Amino acid sequence: METYKTVRQFACDELVEKRSRFIGYCKPVSTQDEAIAFINEIKSKRWDARHNVYAYVVKDEGVSRYSDDNEPQGTAGIPVLDAIRKRDITDCVVVVTRYFGGVLLGAGGLVRAYSAAAKLAIDASGEREMEMCSVCALRCSYTMYGKIPALVARHGGTIDDSDFTDDVSIAFHLPEDQLTAFNKALSEESSGKYAAEEVKKEFFDKLKN
Repeated sequence: METYKTVRQFACDELVEKRSRFIGYCKPVSTQDEAIAFINEIKSKRWDARHNVYAYVVKDEGVSRYSDDNEPQGTAGIPVLDAIRKRDITDCVVVVTRYFGGVLLGAGGLVRAYSAAAKLAIDASGEREMEMCSVCALRCSYTMYGKIPALVARHGGTIDDSDFTDDVSIAFHLPEDQLTAFNKALSEESSGKYAAEEVKKEFFDKLKN
């Protein structure tokens, strides 16, 4: 079953190292264009900063990029990218803004500060684990409907919508490797009368057992 980790929401945090102020920003993204737009937004907001360092990883496009933004090569963008990779997360962009405090930090000090600021931003954003699910449709009688919520939950799924007319139309999703087992159980419960149809596949938050 396909899964991946990403960040939950926009967040920021900061630290001060030898009077230099490092502000870390983190945001979930799904495309490179979204990542670049966020980077430009922070650059515009923090136009007066000495450096706006960034890194991002986008899963579907298979890209990862970083920029030192005129810090010494290897001391800024790579540490931010490493902070993302060490958490094994994707679809994520991190920008670290530095306001210079008048004291040189040296290469080692810069690496530690940018790494720490990126980690703080990712921690503040929070993690979410995503799993590939089958999005399903099922039409059944009102009598059968009473059994469906427990059946969906037993197979790790969630009901997304129900429409009540002469019968009941149910939309739900469950882990893609559970659809066959769900339909088998549904067939047993309904004496072979009902089966769920897979409409599409989509990533959802992984349910914690």
